[in-house]
Amino acid sequence: GHIILRGGGGKPNYDTETVSWVVAQLRERNLPESIVIDCSHGNSNKDHRRQADVMQQVVGQIVAGDRALIGMMLESHLKPGNQPISADRSQLEYGVSITDQCMGWEETEDLILAAHEQLGAAPQFATPPAETLATV
Repeated sequence: GHIILRGGGGKPNYDTETVSWVVAQLRERNLPESIVIDCSHGNSNKDHRRQADVMQQVVGQIVAGDRALIGMMLESHLKPGNQPISADRSQLEYGVSITDQCMGWEETEDLILAAHEQLGAAPQFATPPAETLATV
């Protein structure tokens, strides 16, 4: 299992201090120290354009060695933003969310690829040399 930090009460909760506090609470209760950060909702103040900043900061925490952070959630759709449902459904734009604001596919893809590159370059995620694997 894992806990999802979405932010709330007008405040984000993906910062290192909050994550450390949550880890301590999980440890105290003998629960898995596994946290997923929701880059949307309260952590981005419901502004889809801020999800990238949240994700980059969380990736930085993982690269810095935070092992409790096991994943991130992005609110994404084909096109950015959102739209209201109107009485005339033919007015809806294909690929735009009818619920929460979302980032578009291109930005989502760029973020995921950038995170993959950053995490892949981190020493704790480096693949050991083949000769090391052979001796294990």
